[in-house]
Amino acid sequence: MNSPKVKICGISNIEILKTLISLDLDFIGFIFYSKSPRYVDTKFLQSIEDIDFKDSRPVCVYVNAEEDYIYETSSYFNNPILQFHGDEENNFCESFGLDYWKAIRVKDKEDLETISLYNSAQAILLENHKEGSYGGTGESFNWTILKDIENDDQNFVLSGGINSQNVDNALKTNSWCLDLNSGVESQEGIKNIELVKDILKTIETYGI
Repeated sequence: MNSPKVKICGISNIEILKTLISLDLDFIGFIFYSKSPRYVDTKFLQSIEDIDFKDSRPVCVYVNAEEDYIYETSSYFNNPILQFHGDEENNFCESFGLDYWKAIRVKDKEDLETISLYNSAQAILLENHKEGSYGGTGESFNWTILKDIENDDQNFVLSGGINSQNVDNALKTNSWCLDLNSGVESQEGIKNIELVKDILKTIETYGI
C-alpha cells in the first residue's frame, strides 16, 4: 500500500520553510486569511522570491478572498495550487486557470454530498465542521465515515488535528494526502521540525 502525499500547512517563517523544502515534502501551504495566526503578509511574500521550492509545490489558502487579492498573492509562486476554504463556488475556483483544492467541512456523511459540486478540483480537502469557523480548528471529524466513500474520481486530502498519536488512524482512511498543521507545532503557528520528521517517518513506512 502506497504512502499518501504530505502537505505541511501554515508556514510563516522563512527558515522553517527552507528546512521543510529540504525534507522533500509534496506540498507546503501558506495561509492568506487575516484571522489566522498563521497568516502571511506581503513582507513574507517578498522574502520568498528567491526561494527554490524544488519538488515541493506551494499551496495558497484563501477564505472568501477577493479576486484581485488571489491573483496578487499567488503570483509570488511558481505553479501554485489555490486552496479555497470559504463559500466559493466552482466557477470562481476554476476561473484562475490554476489547479485548485476545495475544502469541505464535515460534520456527518451528508456533508460529503457537496463534493460533487467541485468536480474540476484537483483535490477535495476534508476538515472538521465547527460552527462559525472556516478551518484551522485543530480538531478531527469522525474519520470512520470515509470508509464507504470511493476515492477514485477525486483525490481526498485529510485535514484537521492529525498528529503523531493519531496518524495511524489517519493513514487507514487511505486518503490521497495528509494535511498537517497544528499537530506538528510546538506552539501556535510555530512548526517543530522534530515533530515533522517524526510523523513523516511514520507516514513513509506505512504499508512497508
